[in-house]
Amino acid sequence: MSVRLHPSEFQELWLLDEAVTFLNHGSFGATPVPVLEKQQSLRSQLEREPVRFFVREYEELLDAARKELAAFVGADPGDLAFVPNATTGVNSVLRSLQLSPNDELLTTDQEYNACRNALNFIASRTGARVVVATVPFPITSPEQVIQAVMDKVRPQTKLALLDHITSQTGLIFPIQQLVRQLAACGVDTLIDGAHAPGMVPLNLEEIGATYYTGNCHKWLCAPKGAAFLYVRREKQAEIRPLTISHGANSPRQERSRFHLEFDWTGSHDPTAYLCVPEAIQFMRSLLPGGWQELMQRNRTMVLAARQMLCERLLVLPPCPDEMIGSLAVIPLPDDADDVGGGTRLLPPLQEALWELFGIEVPIIFFPARPKQLVRISAQIYNTPAQYEYLANAIASLLGQ
Repeated sequence: MSVRLHPSEFQELWLLDEAVTFLNHGSFGATPVPVLEKQQSLRSQLEREPVRFFVREYEELLDAARKELAAFVGADPGDLAFVPNATTGVNSVLRSLQLSPNDELLTTDQEYNACRNALNFIASRTGARVVVATVPFPITSPEQVIQAVMDKVRPQTKLALLDHITSQTGLIFPIQQLVRQLAACGVDTLIDGAHAPGMVPLNLEEIGATYYTGNCHKWLCAPKGAAFLYVRREKQAEIRPLTISHGANSPRQERSRFHLEFDWTGSHDPTAYLCVPEAIQFMRSLLPGGWQELMQRNRTMVLAARQMLCERLLVLPPCPDEMIGSLAVIPLPDDADDVGGGTRLLPPLQEALWELFGIEVPIIFFPARPKQLVRISAQIYNTPAQYEYLANAIASLLGQ
């Protein structure tokens, strides 16, 4: 493997392998060292006296973390529950819905695979029908997303499951406009915002979705296993966690049933949730302009990298700049699938980039083989030189 080129001044704040050019923050995130140290401190606190921690300290710590997160995402703390990941949030809502064979569940052809599987599962159990809107890609404007989705709305449409930022293509959907237009048609919305917190500014109350779930371990840089589920107040009585536990029949009156059920589903390590405030504050501290400057810096970096890669590989950008945050995809030639060997657990080109150049970047088949995209991420520890290295590596593997 090749040693990382031109490391960022911020590199030392992460544990990332210096021998790897890591351009895939989008898949699982990466947690800064000070946040990991906070998590270890909390774990030590837990293990010193587990009963004291869970029975006497946990709820106060969790409420404090929830309050900090709520301020960051523009929500009332009473409408937020912590969950391990956005997929759990989506499943919690879908498994709670009362559906009939007359109902339709609307989504797009760019919905995240795990959540699309959950939608299919619920439809198979209830007889409801999944309706898929085809979003053009390449795409020229956000209005094409709105048109594609709204064209599929019918009187039978009960819920729309939509990505805020798509995983496969890195597109920012016009979620607030979609939510408003769907609500005007009487359609509830479940927004999969897995990538949104920390990538784009969020105000959940302004967005107005019925349900919204997002990860804190990606662009927010909290430890793995930290996410949230937002449920509008009037819907909370209907939404249950995947695991039914003590909260279901708790006699307590000072906490909402929503929190009683979601806050305790059984013994687990909750320290990832409790580190969310540390992650928010730490990432805010990295630049004078705080989160606003950080999000803008990442977006500027990924847009410049996308343009450079498109020019180097002789392809056109597949979407307008306004639909990009800190993820971007670049189309690759159809014969790129023939490059390299690998185990076939990952696309051959992705394996070749890893094995020959020490580059960690996802290659995505979209909409299907042999059509391929390379998806780049930009986080503060990345540098422009790393994307140039990627461009040269891909070009050499493709014989350009």
